[in-house]
Amino acid sequence: MKTIRRLIYKEVLQAVLLVTIGFLALFYFFDLVDELQDVGRGVIPYRVSDALIYVTLQVPGHLYELLPIAVLLGTIFVMARFAQSSEFTILRTSGLGPWRALRTLLAMGLGFVVLTFSLGDYVSPFSDRAAQLLKAASQGDISVGQTGAWLREAQGKHRYSVNVGALAPDNSMRNIRIYAFDEQGYLSSLTEAASGRFAPHGWALEGVSRNNFPPPSANAVQVERQQLPSYTWPTEISAEMVSAAILKPDRMSTLALFQYIQHLEANEQSSQRYAIEFWKKVFFPLSCLVMVVLALPFAYLHFRSGNMAGYVFVGVLIGISFFLLNNVFGYIGNLRDWSPWIAAAAPGILYSLLSLGAFGWLVLKR
Repeated sequence: MKTIRRLIYKEVLQAVLLVTIGFLALFYFFDLVDELQDVGRGVIPYRVSDALIYVTLQVPGHLYELLPIAVLLGTIFVMARFAQSSEFTILRTSGLGPWRALRTLLAMGLGFVVLTFSLGDYVSPFSDRAAQLLKAASQGDISVGQTGAWLREAQGKHRYSVNVGALAPDNSMRNIRIYAFDEQGYLSSLTEAASGRFAPHGWALEGVSRNNFPPPSANAVQVERQQLPSYTWPTEISAEMVSAAILKPDRMSTLALFQYIQHLEANEQSSQRYAIEFWKKVFFPLSCLVMVVLALPFAYLHFRSGNMAGYVFVGVLIGISFFLLNNVFGYIGNLRDWSPWIAAAAPGILYSLLSLGAFGWLVLKR
């Protein structure tokens, strides 16, 4: 069985590698053409070398998104070729039964699961953030809309609403406003800063203007104004949380998403969108297992009389429909307020059952 496993693993890995290189080359070309439109623009002119580095830093993100579909295409190609050349029939007579074949592919799929998880949780977030900061260095700060990002935090009896205008290329913040409210909900202070950096126990603000408002019950009506060269605001809002509010949540790591969800729930903010993204990050690597299960029935088809390309094309359409349904369920779950893990896991469970049903029918009935 070791010889059979080595044969299957070698053929599938080579096919997956070939499909992956083809997809990445295509995406690299399209991304580069899109980036060349920005060459020469910006505060610091955007160079061709910058565009090449930016597109290269986007490769891990594309690889993370494309790996399951590459696994599907590569495995379908190998299984269908084995069936057409009768190699799979020989493997079956050599002791490769249906369930052993399934276990063999699932074991290989677990390797792709680990690779996909590593890309999505470690490599892709780092490279995507580096790409965004690289582009911001020439085109300006990273922002969301015209008002920036809004966050909330509770500290004891006080509530804070924080606005960050933009993230600078050096990972500092620009145009910061911190609104502090007392336990009755009245505005107690407004702190504005031209810039700020993330410190170990808070934010180190520079160019600070503070307005302290007296409580409504006080007789004083004068607003106390302060101009400070620097000020440290104690907070638990981390760099990852600010990035989550400004950058795309699907580029965050699973741990960063979990921490941001906990922060939102602790401050009574809606976390549905981020909870769905969190569970999609959890279940997305497992889609590699779904892909190999989808590909296995093709080894039991008979291609001597016919059109192998047609069968393979049908398998490709099934795989593409899986990813479309995965995105659709995410949007519907967000709109209809479904349980996040159900919205993320339903497509994988559905397609796994369909593929196992097709596998059982081909093995038992045919």
